[in-house]
Amino acid sequence: MTETETLSRALIEEAARKSGLIWLQGPAGPSRALWHVWHEGAVCLVGGGAGEQPLDGLGLEDGGTVTVTVRSKDKGGRLVTFTAHVGELPARGDAWAAAVAELKGKRLNAVDAEGIEERWARECRVLRLTPAGTLPLPSDSLAAVPVASPATTRRPMPAALPRLLRKRRR
Repeated sequence: MTETETLSRALIEEAARKSGLIWLQGPAGPSRALWHVWHEGAVCLVGGGAGEQPLDGLGLEDGGTVTVTVRSKDKGGRLVTFTAHVGELPARGDAWAAAVAELKGKRLNAVDAEGIEERWARECRVLRLTPAGTLPLPSDSLAAVPVASPATTRRPMPAALPRLLRKRRR
């Protein structure tokens, strides 16, 4: 592994460990925010079942690739974006059990904390996203264009507003 790859892996690991939320862009559909854990050199996440985060519409196939963006926990800005290989862990296998033990500890507000592993094995997918290669450097600002909306925060100030404000001060 080259020095650049080693530094890329270290940056990805540090960012993913400190952040509880990633943005995942699959081959299909828009980006989606998902909670995750960093476990044994990869991002692990669970979803797809009732009461869990939705994974449908992202095109997450075993052996495919996705774009992962890790955000800052305190400021919410983008820390790092990388490409990852998707691997679906077979239910009740050794790797699945290790990943689920980590995920279970980070799962907030679980209704059935005692039976969560059984429900995940029955209904959900546990995915492992392994970083691929070095980090690409962005060629532009990566700023997204705001979604068109009829909502607005800027309108002309009503003509009577200055008089109303002066009356309140008296």
